[in-house]
Amino acid sequence: MDGDPSPLNYKAFKWAKGDAWASQVIERNGKFYWYVAISHATIHGKAIGIAVSDNPTGPFVDAIGKALITNDMTLEAKISWDDIDPTVFIENGQAYLFWGNTTLHYVKLKENMIEMDGTFKKIELPKFTEAPYIHKRNGWFYLSYAYEFPEKTAYAMSKSLDGPWEYKGLIGEIPGNCNTAHQSIIEFKGKWYYVYHNGALVPDAGSFHRSVCIDYLYYNKDGTMKRVVMTSEGVK
Repeated sequence: MDGDPSPLNYKAFKWAKGDAWASQVIERNGKFYWYVAISHATIHGKAIGIAVSDNPTGPFVDAIGKALITNDMTLEAKISWDDIDPTVFIENGQAYLFWGNTTLHYVKLKENMIEMDGTFKKIELPKFTEAPYIHKRNGWFYLSYAYEFPEKTAYAMSKSLDGPWEYKGLIGEIPGNCNTAHQSIIEFKGKWYYVYHNGALVPDAGSFHRSVCIDYLYYNKDGTMKRVVMTSEGVK
């Protein structure tokens, strides 16, 4: 995010020193909120900041003038990068923020989307690495995430975003030539799609040159997800 033509540069956060990682934009009440994992200049480790704009293409500005989450707030993991990969989901007017590496946390957000509504909590899932993502289908919430390292993709299901979450297994294998496998799951015109990345475009660069991929996702009758078949062709 350090250069043009980016709608958000890490320098928009006066408290940050660089290294902006995985992020997500979500719209609410006509504004677009961008949750960013970024290195803090004065508090060691990764932090989560929020930028806001009236337009999805920007310009985005720091929404609160400080980090929402800093590394000294999450003490379970003895690493400096456990506060990364933020993802936000809104259900019945209530926004939830999920994030983490090796430790998965979540917290409710106030309607203004820039303040925590209560204290954050921990979710225990088998071999959680990073990259949580939430989607909903037919009354079920699905929490998918990167599993082990190199990363496969696993998921859990719940009837509530507050849990309990029941682990259901893997949906994605280790993608080709890539140690990481960060996913999104979307529905468009009645079909479901699994978005991820591999390292196919630059074979000698591996995980450092991520190629965006998309394949079809299918469900079983009980709502569980079928294993995704990763293809070279992608979707039609």
